[in-house]
Amino acid sequence: MNSIRVLLIGDIVGSPGREVVTKLLPGIVSDYAIDFTIANAENAAEGFGLTQSIALELLGCGINLLTSGNHIWDKKNIVSFISKDHRLLRPANFPPEIPGKGSAVIEDGSSGRIGVLNLSGRVFMESLDCPFKAALRELEIMRQETTVIVVDMHAEATSEKIAMGWFLDGKVSAVLGTHTHVQTADEKILPLGTAYITDVGMTGSFDSVIGIKKEQAVRRFLTQMHVPFTPADQDKQLQGAVIEVDRATGKSIHIQRVQRALAAHN
Repeated sequence: MNSIRVLLIGDIVGSPGREVVTKLLPGIVSDYAIDFTIANAENAAEGFGLTQSIALELLGCGINLLTSGNHIWDKKNIVSFISKDHRLLRPANFPPEIPGKGSAVIEDGSSGRIGVLNLSGRVFMESLDCPFKAALRELEIMRQETTVIVVDMHAEATSEKIAMGWFLDGKVSAVLGTHTHVQTADEKILPLGTAYITDVGMTGSFDSVIGIKKEQAVRRFLTQMHVPFTPADQDKQLQGAVIEVDRATGKSIHIQRVQRALAAHN
């Protein structure tokens, strides 16, 4: 059987997350025999947003394609980059007239093509177009070019992510959740062959509140006042998920969570 192994790296948070990717990704790619790497990078710049220089840095260290979410526009210079480089996606259910694309089908580096679809949830998040209808619209086009399609479902509510998994079962290779920065333990292959996990986790400091310095997050909760957030920088880890997909059918045959810590002396 001809299969492809794909890694989705959980939300990269600030420079600590970028450091982890730079130092740990080569070993993970080797250990898991990864063919194609995707990373959610919407928090890679100072914990919120993404810049052109950081996008290029991540794409230069072994990541093939970047996904994003509700923080994609936090750094304004990303607008010109996302307009011209389709290795960075924004959710497909954003308004159609804005820059960038919500999906891409590209060469996977091993004689095949892979499709990646980026969606944003609506529960406890911005009011956007329906991600379910957006998925069907995008998939109709993508399936003309490839059987292997991975969905980054960037959403807050567990129920919305699970619903998307069932909705797309048999239509895509995987529905992998991002956004909450907390890795879940519900990875599975759904009955019609779609790999699923509610959230692949976070890449950054785990001595933190979802990547942010603990004292800053606690102060905001205590005072309900605006407190500037900065990424924490201790106990740095990479989290994500690896799927293996049969190229002929587009069905997943395996999913595995990834958790790897950066040694303290690094």
